[in-house]
Amino acid sequence: MYAAPLQDMRFALDLAGLDKVLGLPGLEAHDRELVDAVLEEAAKLASEVMAPLNATGDRESSRLENGVVRTPTGFKDAYRAFVAGGWNGLPFGAEVGGQGLPVLVHTAVAEMWNASNLSLSLCPMLTYAAVEAILHHGTDAQRATYLPKLVTGEWTGTMNLTEPQAGTDLGQIKTRAARDGDHFRITGQKIFITYGDHDLADNIVHMVLARIEGAPQGTRGISLFLVPKYLVKQDGSLGARNDLRAVSLEHKLGIRASPTCVMAYGDNGGAVGYLVGEENRGLNCMFTMMNHARLGVGLEGVAIGERAYQQARDYARQRIQSRDIAGDDARPVAIIRHPDVRRMLLAMRAQTEAARAFNYYVAALLDRSKREPDEAARADALAFVDLLTPIAKAWSTDQGVEVASLGIQIHGGMGFIEETGAAQHYRDARIAPIYEGTNGIQANDLMGRKLGRDGGETARRFIAEMAKLDVPLASARNPEIAALRAPLRDGVDALETATRWMVETMAQDMRRAAAGAVEYLRLFGTVAGGWAMARAALEAARRLAAREGDAAFHEAKLVTARFYADTVLARAPASLAPLMRAGDSVLALAEEQF
Repeated sequence: MYAAPLQDMRFALDLAGLDKVLGLPGLEAHDRELVDAVLEEAAKLASEVMAPLNATGDRESSRLENGVVRTPTGFKDAYRAFVAGGWNGLPFGAEVGGQGLPVLVHTAVAEMWNASNLSLSLCPMLTYAAVEAILHHGTDAQRATYLPKLVTGEWTGTMNLTEPQAGTDLGQIKTRAARDGDHFRITGQKIFITYGDHDLADNIVHMVLARIEGAPQGTRGISLFLVPKYLVKQDGSLGARNDLRAVSLEHKLGIRASPTCVMAYGDNGGAVGYLVGEENRGLNCMFTMMNHARLGVGLEGVAIGERAYQQARDYARQRIQSRDIAGDDARPVAIIRHPDVRRMLLAMRAQTEAARAFNYYVAALLDRSKREPDEAARADALAFVDLLTPIAKAWSTDQGVEVASLGIQIHGGMGFIEETGAAQHYRDARIAPIYEGTNGIQANDLMGRKLGRDGGETARRFIAEMAKLDVPLASARNPEIAALRAPLRDGVDALETATRWMVETMAQDMRRAAAGAVEYLRLFGTVAGGWAMARAALEAARRLAAREGDAAFHEAKLVTARFYADTVLARAPASLAPLMRAGDSVLALAEEQF
């Protein structure tokens, strides 16, 4: 089962600056007491309603019956409880019917949904993305018609990008849009559409990329369309079924309860669609959805890591196997006594806590980018959000896969058996590095777009921000804190060197730079995670000295931060060689030699 790690979540929220976020314009009505109540209630829904359906949903899967997609037993009731609790509207403003809480708070709550039942949580995550697209790019009429139901979750949303011949290369899209009065007729096929059809909500609002007749080739000729499953009448009630359907469901490695659909548009004359934003600017509109989704997917890595850790920890406490390596007693002990099992558990815990602290920090930046009263402060926060988004997505999801794999290892042979549940976490986690642009694409984005657009200036500013921690670490009297200084300083230095190399190499040989891009992103994430853990350790030490809160929790935080520094962050400088030299071999073989 799953229990939300509320103590560590609250700690990470504090590190991210929750009090400052609550003081931003438009958020003053919220306080810590409200946030605590929201977290407590979300934890109940996650553990009592959503988590029990995780394994059964995986075994049962969604299914397509006579043209209708059926979700697993219990999913409809769970989703109704989610909507009835107002959870879908948590991060949206009151002007569109939402709760108006900070993105930071919603991030903590969304982690619970992802950890308790990743398959079910994908539905509201995509609805959030659709809301963002309509909010920023829709017409007044589209916002008035669709946002009220999408914000409550009574209707759900999707993203329709991929086609059989056009995965990442969206310039190859063939779906067509023909003008028909005040709307368009959409024809074509989309694949890998998460919750493209289901029985959880009354209507599904598809956000579809298509090419208007006569539009330029490539990405310059793509537009975004709002295509509802059921047309909406003037009074807001549902009308006729639109010309779209789920042709089939994909049979997947993981997230089996989530219906991943092949969608057909326009089998009978064309599905009615409405242009969102400007013609031929659909990719810009879609990026509003994708950037939101990328942060959401990064959080999935945190969540699945937490779920896998909890199960592995509980198993290690209960599984009796082998004698204590250092004792004279021949009787077998719980495997949590064995040093290698403890090492793996600490690795799972440290990497998950580092990713959580980093993702919450980015969420707080997103709040600041929208609400800081000073324009320059908003711009600075947004620059950091743009820089860190591909890192949050890719590094966190890689961590999630690694942590889930360690969970299987701790279970031993039982981890390879489906009945224990450890394998499901690994299978579910594996999609996240592929979602919303593979992690290789995130690395190219970090390199080419984020470093390339300003010569690495924003990255250097963030690296300088991390380097500032050297002073408090150096002056700390606590030996656990002092031990963090050298690994962090060496990691920051390595990242600074790598950033300079990346910028210089891009100008000379883009392919050579791209060969090291994934290693660069991993290095960036590892160092940022170490910085987050060092900040956590400093705060834990302060609270211990002031005798604030739970001493055992803060002592454990120091140990976990030390473990991360000694075993994860310490490897950061070693990334420089493969980062800088990968191009020598990657580009050496001819294609036919592979």
